[in-house]
Amino acid sequence: MAVWIQAQQLQGDALHQMQSLYGQHFPIEVRHYLSQWIEGQPWDGIDLENPQEEIKAKRLLDSLIQELQKKAEHQVGEDGFLLKIKLGHYASQLKSTYDRCPLELVRCIKHILYTEQRLVREATNSSSPVGSLMDSMSQKYHQINQAFEELRILTQDTENDLRKLQHNQEYFIIQYQESLRIQAQLSSLATLPPADRQLREPSLLSKRATVEAWLTREANTLQKYRLGLAEKHQKTLALLRKQQTVILDDELIQWKRRQQLAGNGGPPEGGLDILQSWCEKLAETIWQNRQQIRRAEHLRQQLPIPGPIEELLTELNSTITDIISALVTSTFIIEKQPPQVLKTQTKFAATVRLLVGGKLNVHMNPPQVKATIISEQQAKALLKNENTRNDSSGEILNNNCVMEYHQTTGTLSAHFRNMSLKRIRRSDRRGAESVTEEKFTILFESQFSVGGNELVFQVKTLSLPVVVIVHGSQDNNATATVLWDNAFAEPGRVPFIVPDKVLWPQLCEALNMKYKAEVQSNRGLSEENLVFLAQKAFSSSSVNPEDYRNMTMTWSQFNRESLPGRNFTFWQWFDGVMELTKKHLKPHWNDGAILGFVNKQQAQDMLMSKPNGTFLLRFSDSEIGGITIAWVAENPNKAGERMVWNLMPYTTKDFSIRSLADRISDLNHLLFLYPDRPKDEVFSKYYTPPLCNLYSKNHYMYIALNVRVYVLVFK
Repeated sequence: MAVWIQAQQLQGDALHQMQSLYGQHFPIEVRHYLSQWIEGQPWDGIDLENPQEEIKAKRLLDSLIQELQKKAEHQVGEDGFLLKIKLGHYASQLKSTYDRCPLELVRCIKHILYTEQRLVREATNSSSPVGSLMDSMSQKYHQINQAFEELRILTQDTENDLRKLQHNQEYFIIQYQESLRIQAQLSSLATLPPADRQLREPSLLSKRATVEAWLTREANTLQKYRLGLAEKHQKTLALLRKQQTVILDDELIQWKRRQQLAGNGGPPEGGLDILQSWCEKLAETIWQNRQQIRRAEHLRQQLPIPGPIEELLTELNSTITDIISALVTSTFIIEKQPPQVLKTQTKFAATVRLLVGGKLNVHMNPPQVKATIISEQQAKALLKNENTRNDSSGEILNNNCVMEYHQTTGTLSAHFRNMSLKRIRRSDRRGAESVTEEKFTILFESQFSVGGNELVFQVKTLSLPVVVIVHGSQDNNATATVLWDNAFAEPGRVPFIVPDKVLWPQLCEALNMKYKAEVQSNRGLSEENLVFLAQKAFSSSSVNPEDYRNMTMTWSQFNRESLPGRNFTFWQWFDGVMELTKKHLKPHWNDGAILGFVNKQQAQDMLMSKPNGTFLLRFSDSEIGGITIAWVAENPNKAGERMVWNLMPYTTKDFSIRSLADRISDLNHLLFLYPDRPKDEVFSKYYTPPLCNLYSKNHYMYIALNVRVYVLVFK
């Protein structure tokens, strides 16, 4: 719903706050009649602190005036006549107000829209968890923007002080030159007759004394100005560090964590546009302060005055260099991760981005990025700054790429589109570790300079852990390694340490996230499903979820040790269920037709209280990626006795021949889907139309009889 429509429904104090946003600077009638147009314009895409953006702002102002004029021209009738005059007047008024400062119009409208959105959000969502989260995010963003405004004011203040210092110093130098001229005149008196010297000397001595006294006072004043400016810069740099910590150590790290969880099927990590805008503001503010500090140093060198200022300026210069270095190296990030299960001889892609590249004009001399695959041990050594002698653990084809600047989006990125891992060199494995537990990473590195080669940066960034496979049969176990790492990695860890055991509820969250993503369903794992999985994982019979809250599951239980009496692990069984559901059972899972996570005994207990012909669908306990049909019927060997029958499990191979719905349709003794839904009501929309099976010669009709499928060939 449009913000303006919701804003008009505000009441009480919120309505009063909304109305107070408007006035002669921006009439509420303009907001009302152009609401859709106003909300559709890219106001946030304009940087108010960049004078070069004034052209964009001017275009928006001109478009606004044109829209008002068009709206005015379309008014008819008596009421329309008055509105036509009023809208025309507003068009002239806005042009007169903002024609010379269009950025102020943008500032005004951004403030209006932001405040309206906040008021609407507070009014509609304050009682809901989502609303609270949105308010929290809004508050955080507001705090970040407030800090930027404070930095802007501080930077402008030090700029003004610096100009004042420069002006005073220039005047000081002029007066100093005057003192030298007086001294020269006094020296030249020695060549004059005594009478002339006595006549002129007192005046020159008086002038010299006056000027020297002024110079002494002014030198002290200049020193105070310099110290005051340095102290202000210290305050600015402290706030810069704090703001940079919030953006890089909080916001960017959170984005990277979301990116990692997205690898497990979590929600998308979100775009980088807001983060980039913040990082660019940081870069711009840092660079402005760095230039100011350099100018202050130049002034000191131009006019040395004994005191602590030299040491202070050296410290400031070192601090600002550290800050910009941290910003540049931290904002060299992987926007699109390479696949975490990486098969040799297979093409793959990745995208690397420098969030401050455009603002620091790195694109003027486009840097090249190199990709290398390294082992876990090499990654550890790299982060310790140990000499790795440019070692790699394999050979990647097409592993060099030049960063490109995209003018429309302002992004500087390198798109590796056709990389391929030609070979891999594995390290000695530890204990029971298999090849699908060995982790590698793709190292991306580059070098570039900023500020006309003033500063040269070597930047490196590591991808999320990668498991290398050579055959598709290894994919299942490799995915388990990736899932565990993505779910349980701690921020800032030593590569690529993860806990060996985790609480069962933590694992449930990861499994549910993965299941919903793989099956592409909003229907996740229910509490009953998770209890079933706990029973399987821990060989337990308890049906109480609380019994599993504090239980832990080790990596070995997850995907090293086989389940009791089986030749597969817990993860291999679960992954088989996901694959089968994803490929063949998705609509039935989404419809709720598949109970799935039910064991044989539970199925029997559930069905025995139902009429004959009632059936349910459950995942096979004994076979990976199998689903079986259990139904209740008479026992043919004992009159009057009923029993539960179980078909042999169907697998992907079976469903590639005939679908689940058609197989259920073929089995006439299946009448009701548990608990009591007629099977045709549930499955008929998925039946294959009869004519599709007999539309030409030499086609097959499949008739399912009990546990076997017989194929009749019609000629």
